[in-house]
Amino acid sequence: MKQTPTASPNAFEATALSMHYADHPMAEITSATGLSEDEITALVDAQQRKAGAGETDDTTPAGPAADPAVDDSVQQLLAWAEKHPTAGIRNKAARVRADVAELTARRAAEDAQREAEERVAKLTAELEKAKEALRAAKAGAPTAAATAASTPIRPGNGSGRTREELAAIRTWARANGHKVADAGMIRKVVLEAYDAAHQAPAAKAG
Repeated sequence: MKQTPTASPNAFEATALSMHYADHPMAEITSATGLSEDEITALVDAQQRKAGAGETDDTTPAGPAADPAVDDSVQQLLAWAEKHPTAGIRNKAARVRADVAELTARRAAEDAQREAEERVAKLTAELEKAKEALRAAKAGAPTAAATAASTPIRPGNGSGRTREELAAIRTWARANGHKVADAGMIRKVVLEAYDAAHQAPAAKAG
């Protein structure tokens, strides 16, 4: 069985966990860390059990508070880098955290700006509609409701005739060979024939 390297064991274990969560092949993880497959599997299982119980893994170096914008695997990689004995790697980790924080703040600011612009556009459109309604009211233009109320309702389905007259027309039409329905519009040709028939006697009488 391979022995876990004695130099900075937490760093090797953190690297193994980070590579595992980043879906690196097992062979690549064992090559990079010197840990065996069994050791890596046991490490991952222990990490998941402790994470589920809300405990801290003593084998994982503690880093700054987790940033919600960075997923768990990146957090663990940064935690490992921040504890690395090499100053250059620690500096890179610090720069990455600073960049992530800046990008998170920039995105939040742009989201807020976009929401504000959308609200301003909506309010502007509503204001223009209100101004148009005010101009129409000042000019005395009738509203849609007023226009509808002022339109006379014609009896007899828009023919301008009373129900009694329409009933008389249907009776006359059937008696004179015209086909008409019991309800609805009466054809124009039937109305014209009725009018012509009733105007003729009136003309003769005059």
